[in-house]
Amino acid sequence: MDPTAGRGVAVEQPALVSGLVFRRAERDDLPTIVGLLADDPLGSTRERVEDPLPAGYVAAFEAIDADPLNELVVACLDRRVVGVLQLTFIPGLTYQGGWRALIEAVRVDAGVRSRGIGRALFQWAIDRARQRGCVLVQLTTNKARPDARRFYERLGFVASHEGMKLKLTGS
Repeated sequence: MDPTAGRGVAVEQPALVSGLVFRRAERDDLPTIVGLLADDPLGSTRERVEDPLPAGYVAAFEAIDADPLNELVVACLDRRVVGVLQLTFIPGLTYQGGWRALIEAVRVDAGVRSRGIGRALFQWAIDRARQRGCVLVQLTTNKARPDARRFYERLGFVASHEGMKLKLTGS
């Protein structure tokens, strides 16, 4: 199955949490998304919540939105954005040419945590990866976020590899 297929398929669908809906992020969601990304100790040091938003956020959103291998998805509770994640589909030669899905930039509004929204958001992303023919889903988590790691482990993720990053800019 070609993971680029179905790009035009609507992302919006109901979740198991009452009133929760997942949909593709829209440009108007960007200030809320950046606010979610900034609302933790790590994000607060690297994100800029300003009005207007720095142009880099708009450019990144447009690139993600235009790329058939990327989906920026928001979780909405009663039409209010309360969660976000980016899902990237990656072709590879391993797993006999199998595709994988990478989950990044996951946040749930602090005011609605522990209500099943994060779990529902991940279940949606895992189901979406299956729909697109992926053989695995992967993510990284910052070592400074032990609660996030425990959450991912409860979802069935296994810390099978040691991730490494090299920061390329001074920002």
